Amino acid sequence: MYYQKIIPIKPLQGYIRYFWILEDFGDKTFKIIPDGLSGLIFQEEVNLFLDNKQQVLPQMFLYGQTTYHSEQKAIGNFRNIGVYLQPTVLKTIFNIDAFELTIQHISIDCLTTDPILEQLVNATSAHDKIEIISRFFLKRIQQVEHHAKKADFATMLLQNGKTLKDIQTEMNLSERSLERLVKQYVGISPKAFSRIVRFQSGLHALRQNDFHNLTDLAYQNDYFDQSHYIREFKAFTGMNPKQFIQQTNEHVENFPEWKI
Repeated sequence: MYYQKIIPIKPLQGYIRYFWILEDFGDKTFKIIPDGLSGLIFQEEVNLFLDNKQQVLPQMFLYGQTTYHSEQKAIGNFRNIGVYLQPTVLKTIFNIDAFELTIQHISIDCLTTDPILEQLVNATSAHDKIEIISRFFLKRIQQVEHHAKKADFATMLLQNGKTLKDIQTEMNLSERSLERLVKQYVGISPKAFSRIVRFQSGLHALRQNDFHNLTDLAYQNDYFDQSHYIREFKAFTGMNPKQFIQQTNEHVENFPEWKI
């Protein structure tokens, strides 16, 4: 399996976290794990990736937040190019209320008349394709009205571990107003987003082996105890931390391949 992670050019870094390239041979099963991000995927060959309902995914599609684990299957040889987007991009760049795409995907053809799909199909190298996607986003950014500052700020505070009460106080927002804002721009409630951020913090430490034992890992990430942490981990991955380490190959973050 070949995997490469590419940081976007500076003007795009507020909108794109990073690009990734993944290619392999033969059938594979991948698990999708909630990460608090939406994204864009281009498949070089059509009809290769199936979702958890065994339905063929579009050649290029935008997907929203997910709040639980699911599976995708790859059939045959494949090369995919993915874009991990910053949390509020569905609304700011595509003018979609983010909650409309939660646990959903949509073909890029439904969102734009730009010939990006044709250009990607005709491009030769993966890096040429990333340049095409970058130009597409640069054009979209020029049309953006910068009205998402509150949503970006709220998202940043959630990612930094601030409590919902503290965020409401700091932003002078009611609980209902904060919920409406985050759902519109991020796609899920502040509480759900905060749970995913906390889970991802623990998962990062697990990946880095940056913990003494699971009890310490639980306390470091503000879980009540080890059993609370394992319960949350299983809710987002379908397995406990030990099984996750033993049974998956995580070349792309939050898109691990099953070993068995």
